[in-house]
Amino acid sequence: MRDPRSIRWLTVAILFALTLDLLARPAAQAPSGASAAPTPPLQLTSEQDHQRMMDLLHITALRPGAGGSPQSPNPANYDESKANPYPKLPDPLVLNNGKKVKTAKVWWQKRRPEIVEYFDREIYGRMPAVTPKVTWEVVNTAKEMNGDVPVITKKLVGHVDNSSYPLISVDIQLVLSTPANATGPVPVMMEIGFTPEYMATLPRRTPPRPAPPPPPPDTGPTWQQQVLAKGWGYAIIIPTTVQADNGAGLTQGIIGLVNKGQPRALDDWGVLRAWGWGASRALDYFETDKAVDAKQVGLEGHSRYGKATLVAMAYDPRFAVAYVSSSGTGGAKILRRNFGELVENIAGTSEYHWMAGNFLKYAGPLTPNDLPVDAHELIALCAPRPVFIGAGTLEGGDGWADAEGTFIAAVGSGPVYKLLGKKDLGTAVTPPVGTPLIDGDVAFRQHSGGHTPAPNWPTFIQFASRYLKTPPAAASAVVASSTQHSNE
Repeated sequence: MRDPRSIRWLTVAILFALTLDLLARPAAQAPSGASAAPTPPLQLTSEQDHQRMMDLLHITALRPGAGGSPQSPNPANYDESKANPYPKLPDPLVLNNGKKVKTAKVWWQKRRPEIVEYFDREIYGRMPAVTPKVTWEVVNTAKEMNGDVPVITKKLVGHVDNSSYPLISVDIQLVLSTPANATGPVPVMMEIGFTPEYMATLPRRTPPRPAPPPPPPDTGPTWQQQVLAKGWGYAIIIPTTVQADNGAGLTQGIIGLVNKGQPRALDDWGVLRAWGWGASRALDYFETDKAVDAKQVGLEGHSRYGKATLVAMAYDPRFAVAYVSSSGTGGAKILRRNFGELVENIAGTSEYHWMAGNFLKYAGPLTPNDLPVDAHELIALCAPRPVFIGAGTLEGGDGWADAEGTFIAAVGSGPVYKLLGKKDLGTAVTPPVGTPLIDGDVAFRQHSGGHTPAPNWPTFIQFASRYLKTPPAAASAVVASSTQHSNE
């Protein structure tokens, strides 16, 4: 008789072998009637994902970014005489083959696609050719007062189709307010930012650099009230409900959803493009809302959301006008500059997620001068549509955003605007602080405040009023309503 212990061991061995066989089978060979569970999202820290990108690029080290404090090992430069180590910018009107672009047709058919390809591959990353459908749900509608103007406010959630990968859910939060007494669809200014209610739910975070001094408190009407005074509506899309603002979240959010929870390729889209994608999906909704004139939707963002605003404007031709505030490097500031925020800062572990992985190499073996394109060409991608670029002063605490660097970029976009029959800034000489340059289709103003968009809102609205037109009856209704309530 065989030893019972040997029988037990034989049974265990057989079961073990069967288990290994099942684990080794691909999904197609799973037992009949069974379906393979999706692989859970890969969890990496920002540092781990950043190192993974460096490994893919075969980079062992990056140059350090600038420090926000004079006491830091590599303090930021704020000396204009040292700010332009690479003064020659790429010519937006020269094709890759060296030929000059002389007609709008050549711009649209050849040169613009070349520039887009460079931004896709090297800077912001490629958005997938097909992205999931977003179904918008109005979760609440309320009649409210904003100052003296009655408004109808809708809170919306954009449910992103996750049937291809159910382990990740993305629900975009959007708030839309339109004048209650408008007699027809109205223009809308949408901000990439946060509502006060949402801000209250966020944990306090430590910024990667010393925070600038807080701007002085606003004493006049809010930007929303200024917009309402024109008879327009306003909206706020919350970007972090589209994609988290860190590297650890790249296997979540919309980027993680389309990648089924796996890390990015080197030319996959970064967070700035994802936020821009979210803004475009909000515009999809506006095209279905009878209260909104979807052909007259403007976009505004400040700081990192100013970067996202310019990216969204460049890639989505449906946006009518943009206000890009204190956007700095990766936004409207020339990347080749050495002033305040640097390419090396954006390539570091705190901010690299905004960009494509390929961007890191310009802070390692390559320099910003090796970039095939620069910020003036990003602005040029918005042409012929109007763009307003603003920032504060170094003395006021906005040196990091580099107003002069954004002015240089605005000037550099001018030849494309002129080629397309529009007006450039009208000068290459930096105007005094507080002087608006708003007669062209590219506009600029440096205010005397700190890191805030507030002081430039009145000038932007004056500029945007040339393009966004409220039907006279609707505008009259808003003014009459405001007057009525102010007399009560």
